Amino acid sequence: MFDEQNLKNLFGDIQKNLESMQEKTKESIFTAKSGGGLVSVSMNGSGEVIDLNIDESLLEDRESLQILLISAINEVSKSVEENKKNTALGMLGGLGGFDFKKFGI
Repeated sequence: MFDEQNLKNLFGDIQKNLESMQEKTKESIFTAKSGGGLVSVSMNGSGEVIDLNIDESLLEDRESLQILLISAINEVSKSVEENKKNTALGMLGGLGGFDFKKFGI
């Protein structure tokens, strides 16, 4: 028989795990460098830029600076997105042992 309370408890646990995962992800820091380290961009797990370092030698070469900034930002963004995917897949993998029969489903 379908037990609605057990299902509510399950979804409550999933919600708590998701919130915990999101909080841990926010605390993660990802950094990418371009131009051999002339430009460095750091983002937190939410995709917010939290640090940016530019070598002084680039301040006179606007075009190179733009290219290196774009490269570093794109690279660190990919790292953040990959981390989100891996975290979500890990969380879903934890549901692999879930016994739907227990809940009458």
